Amino acid sequence: MRALRASGWRRLGPALVLIAAAAWIWLTRVPASAAGAGQIPSPRAGFPAPDFELLAPDGGSVRLADWRGQVVVLNLWASWCLPCRVEMPALDDVYARQQARGLTVLAVNSTIQDRAEAAVGFADEMGVTFPILLDVDGAVSRRYRLRALPTTFFIDRQGIIRSVIIGGPMSTATLESQVELLLAEAP
Repeated sequence: MRALRASGWRRLGPALVLIAAAAWIWLTRVPASAAGAGQIPSPRAGFPAPDFELLAPDGGSVRLADWRGQVVVLNLWASWCLPCRVEMPALDDVYARQQARGLTVLAVNSTIQDRAEAAVGFADEMGVTFPILLDVDGAVSRRYRLRALPTTFFIDRQGIIRSVIIGGPMSTATLESQVELLLAEAP
């Protein structure tokens, strides 16, 4: 009798877990009015990259639209983020080898989660040669729906996001393969 009861719970257990999970998802959903019904939930492959203008540490400003016609690797990062730190040399390596073919890397520091001094110090320490930009008020982080660091957007010459990689660190081979696909396309 005891074995029969235990066997019954083993069969019902997974079903109860699924029912509880479905109920939790339904109860905690974001109402359509709050989620911006009809809008793209986040920048994603196949859609235009949202434009922005940010300051560089030297005081100059950079707009994403200024790089139209180039392949852009848009990397959102922070100096305290270990995967960000690990992948930075790979980004610089690919940039150095592919810049002449029309590649640019824009490294947007999520300065609302970091300090500008730490970002600049890290970039100097690493000797990066691509533009470092400071997202001081978090506008780009919000516009690009930043959920994890690092997050990298691969943008084609027409300004369309072609792929997104959330998390890292990315290897040089991963970066190279993503960039090569975009550089091989006719301008």
